[in-house]
Amino acid sequence: MADQMTKAQLVAALAEATGSDKKSASATLDALAGIITEKVSAGGAVTLPGVGKIYCRSREARQVRNPATGEMIHKDADKVVKITVAKALKESVNG
Repeated sequence: MADQMTKAQLVAALAEATGSDKKSASATLDALAGIITEKVSAGGAVTLPGVGKIYCRSREARQVRNPATGEMIHKDADKVVKITVAKALKESVNG
């Protein structure tokens, strides 16, 4: 797997890029995560320009297989968080 960035590293990079201190960068990052969580859990979507769109999608009830036993079991309807990656990000990664 490629080099992963921890929260501390992300906060430091954000502080350096914006010319602020780490404390305010951390507060900004936490506020952003809170806003995204609030909007997506309420059924909305959040678009981060140049990154992608984060949204919630409903899944119907279905039959799934237990990989350990091979037994088919019923799984209730639920919701999943999805991310559609922005075209600009895809292009920068691929090329």
